[in-house]
Amino acid sequence: MKRFMCKSKIHRAAVTGKDMDYEGSVSISKDLLTATDILPCEKVHVWNINNGKRFETYAIEGKKGEIRINGSAAHLCDTGDLVIIASFALYDESELNNFKPRVIRVDENNCIR
Repeated sequence: MKRFMCKSKIHRAAVTGKDMDYEGSVSISKDLLTATDILPCEKVHVWNINNGKRFETYAIEGKKGEIRINGSAAHLCDTGDLVIIASFALYDESELNNFKPRVIRVDENNCIR
């Protein structure tokens, strides 16, 4: 059997901006993508802590400290909102014995704590 598990999570990142005219996606700084093993164009879930709104999009590489919400999803967040960004993957039962998702917490500047 396969299970759909949370692969990685960026916890309480601050939205640094939004661009409604962009095609879509969430811009995430490269260091956060690397630390969480999220690849550019990988599907991610974004959960807004401030207003409870949730959406799915894909990740793109952003500037240092950047969490920018792009496209229509920009209507769901305001600059300064705190968000959780998560990615998921399918795992075989045999892979779950030592499974642990990559979870990082960031400070107010979106730097890894």
